[in-house]
Amino acid sequence: MGLAESFRALADPQRRDMLLLLRQGCCTAGKLSERLEISPSALSYHLKTLKKADMVTEYKEKNFVYYELNTSLFDEMMLWFQQFSGEEKV
Repeated sequence: MGLAESFRALADPQRRDMLLLLRQGCCTAGKLSERLEISPSALSYHLKTLKKADMVTEYKEKNFVYYELNTSLFDEMMLWFQQFSGEEKV
């Protein structure tokens, strides 16, 4: 996905809160739902949006699905933002 999809995903405050929690490390959907105090269906919707934007990845371990940040996408976004820092690149 492109940057436009990523910015759309960041527009929602609950998704930003999810990303901040995942910044601390991988987490199951149950833990995310509990910490954010949102319903499992709302969490599922937000996770789907973040996965579509390639901001979050998932992996399965035994009976659990874990979610974590896709840090390479955030690195790409930071490079894009640096264009506006006013610093000249040589």
